[in-house]
Amino acid sequence: MEFTMKKKLFIVLFINILLINNIFAQTSTTFNNLVNKLLGQDDGRVITTAVPFLLISPDARAGAMGDAGVASTPDAASMHWNPAKYAFAEKDMGISVSYSPWLRELVNDINLAYLSGYKRIDNMSAIGASLLFFSLGDITFTDNIGNSLGNYRPSEFAVDITYSRKFSKSFSGAVAGRYINSNLTLGQYTSGGQETHAGQSVAADVGVYYQKNVKIDKGVKGLLAFGANISNLGAKISYTSTTQRDFLPTNLRIGSSLTMYLDEYNKLMFMVDLNKLLVPTPPIYMPNKAGNQDSIGHDGSKIILAGMDPNVGIVSGMFQSFYDAPQGLKEELREVTYSVGCEYWYDNQFAIRAGYFHESMYKGNRQFLTLGAGLKYNVFGLDFAYLIPTEQRNPLQNTLRFTLTFDFDAFNSQNEKAPK
Repeated sequence: MEFTMKKKLFIVLFINILLINNIFAQTSTTFNNLVNKLLGQDDGRVITTAVPFLLISPDARAGAMGDAGVASTPDAASMHWNPAKYAFAEKDMGISVSYSPWLRELVNDINLAYLSGYKRIDNMSAIGASLLFFSLGDITFTDNIGNSLGNYRPSEFAVDITYSRKFSKSFSGAVAGRYINSNLTLGQYTSGGQETHAGQSVAADVGVYYQKNVKIDKGVKGLLAFGANISNLGAKISYTSTTQRDFLPTNLRIGSSLTMYLDEYNKLMFMVDLNKLLVPTPPIYMPNKAGNQDSIGHDGSKIILAGMDPNVGIVSGMFQSFYDAPQGLKEELREVTYSVGCEYWYDNQFAIRAGYFHESMYKGNRQFLTLGAGLKYNVFGLDFAYLIPTEQRNPLQNTLRFTLTFDFDAFNSQNEKAPK
C-alpha cells in the first residue's frame, strides 16, 4: 500500500514536470519562431535616405561600365565618382554635359541632367565644379478631397565645387563642397499639421586616388590605380519645421582599375567598385499583440527586438553602419554593392564598354548589365550607355543616356594651326 502510494505520487510529480517543461518549451519555441521569422524579413530592411538622386550615375561613360568609376582614368565627370582624379587629368581643361531619361517607359518628362568640368591650376592641382539637376516632370497637386491645386514641376539639384591636389607623383587627394536643394512639394502640402518646404542641406566629399605605371608582360605596359571616396557627408535634411530629419545618402566607394596599353593603337581597362551606405540599418521592432503595429515602450519609443537605434547623429551613424545590422556580419555584407566594368579604346577615337552592377536581393535587388560606346572627333566626344536589367525592372531600362564632352586642348591646337 505504501509502495503503491509512493508510486502514484512519483507518477503525478513526473507528469507535472513534463507539463511544466512542455509549457516552457512551447513558450520558448513560440518566441524563437517569432524572432527567427522577424530576422528573416530582410526585404523589410532596405536602407532608405533622403535625396537618393545624388547616387544616380550621371554620365554615360561610367553608366556603361556598371556604374564603376572611383578608380577609372580621369575625365570631366570625375566629380561624382572621385574628385581626387582631377589632379591627374592629362588635359588642361574639360567640360561634359550628360542627359539621362528617367522612367521613360511610363512618362517622358522626368530626367537627370549633369554639367561638370575642371581646370588645371598647375602640374600639381586642379579645381572642378558640377551641377546635378533632377526634374520630376509635371505633377498635378490635389487637396484632401481631390480638387486640383494646379500643375507643378518639382525638382532637385546639387551644386558642387572641389579642389584636387597631388601629394606625390602617384598620390592625390580632394575635398569637395556641395549645396543640396530638394523641392518636392513646392509648399503645396502639409505634413502633421506642418507646412512643407524645400529641403536644403550642405555636404562634403573626401576622396583619394593613387596610380602607378606597371609592366604587365613583355612589351605591354599598364597603369594600376586605386581610389576611395566618401560622398554626401553632411547635415540631415528636413521638409517641414519639425525636428524629424532624414539622413543624406552618405556613401563609401572604393575600387581599383588596371589599364593595359596593348600597343600604339589599342588600350584596355578593367575595374571594380565596392559601395556601402554609411547610414544606420533599420532595426527589427517588437510587434504588438495584434501584429499590425510596433510595440511602444514606457519612454514612448518603439521597442527594438534586434539591431540598433537608427536615431543617432551623423558621425555615430557612419560608424554604427558597419555593425548595426540585425543579422550581423551576414547582413552587413549584403549591404555592399559591387560594380565591374571594362573599356576598350582604339586609337583614342573609338571606345566600347560593358559592365555589371549587383545589389543583394534583400537590399533592393538592383542587378543589371550595361553596354556603351564612345566616339571622339576633334574637339568633341560623345558617349552612350544602355542598361539591361537582369532581375527587377529599372527606371533606366530601354533608354539611351548621353554625354557630350569638350576637349579644349584640341580646340586651342586647332586655333593655333589656323591661318592668320
